[in-house]
Amino acid sequence: MNIPTQAKTGLEWATRQLVVTMREIFGRAAAAGVVVLALSGVFTNAASQESRGSSIRSSILEPASGALLGQFYGAGSIDQTTRKLGRTPVIHLTYYAWDADWTGSVTQADLAAGRIPLISWEPHHIDFARIADGSLDATIIARAKGSKALGKKFFLDFAAEMNGDEAWSGNNAPLYVSAYRHIHDLFVAAGANNVVWAWCPNVTDTPGGNRTTMDYYPGDAYVDWTGVDGYNWGTTNGGWQSFRQVFQDIYPLLAAKKKPILIGEMASAEAGGDKAKWIDDIVPTLRTSFPLIKGVVWFDINKEADWRISSSPASEASFIRMANNLYFNP
Repeated sequence: MNIPTQAKTGLEWATRQLVVTMREIFGRAAAAGVVVLALSGVFTNAASQESRGSSIRSSILEPASGALLGQFYGAGSIDQTTRKLGRTPVIHLTYYAWDADWTGSVTQADLAAGRIPLISWEPHHIDFARIADGSLDATIIARAKGSKALGKKFFLDFAAEMNGDEAWSGNNAPLYVSAYRHIHDLFVAAGANNVVWAWCPNVTDTPGGNRTTMDYYPGDAYVDWTGVDGYNWGTTNGGWQSFRQVFQDIYPLLAAKKKPILIGEMASAEAGGDKAKWIDDIVPTLRTSFPLIKGVVWFDINKEADWRISSSPASEASFIRMANNLYFNP
């Protein structure tokens, strides 16, 4: 089609203006898109960092996945064990007598290094009636104030294995519960909200079985984690048991509380079976049978039996594999 010259000139001018206008529109849109994408990246990155932080531990130190690994260092220092394992277990189990100040240098060093202290507070020769009636409040309040001053969360396990041979309250469950609740209430009153309360009975009661275990339970409002201490004794105390067998009877009782479960102490003897396999079975059993167990603490010492990680080369190699399993690196 033939277009007159004047009309053609006007059309070309209009076309050029349209192109310029479209370029401006697309340019502004692109710039806006860059800004939106940039802001989106900032917000996404911030959310991702927050998510990663929250996935490590909840307000009660519960991992979002897997379980926390811990240790009592009775056969080597933290540094020596770290070199052996290629990592540092996140929970550090320590023991303190009733009058000992467990808010001091060891606990402070753990918190500064990013470890979680697990304080086992052992009231040797203490009358639980005097705890319950307030006669020993000065000591309790001092520990509560010291705990608050630490400023970071840690586990407190008061009078563990109360249903077993420790018999802290003379195996008097109501008295134990009264004393535990009184201590807890004083900590709360002092503002020691960074204390995470772990309640860890023995895997069996003094007579055997678990008929009275839950009689010692202080109540949901007083416990953040339920727990248990249990061992494979090898050739004594009932003979060799697998990891699953050690904990299979008490697990349903604890799981019924729908709280995370802490194995506050555990280990296997060397004599009587295959300790390396015993250790190899831990992670698969946690995955399939004990999903609420969110913390496992190994008692590394040659004491009643050879509980050590390195009781044999095979045991050590198995423990190193377990310690570096992603299940224990949530």
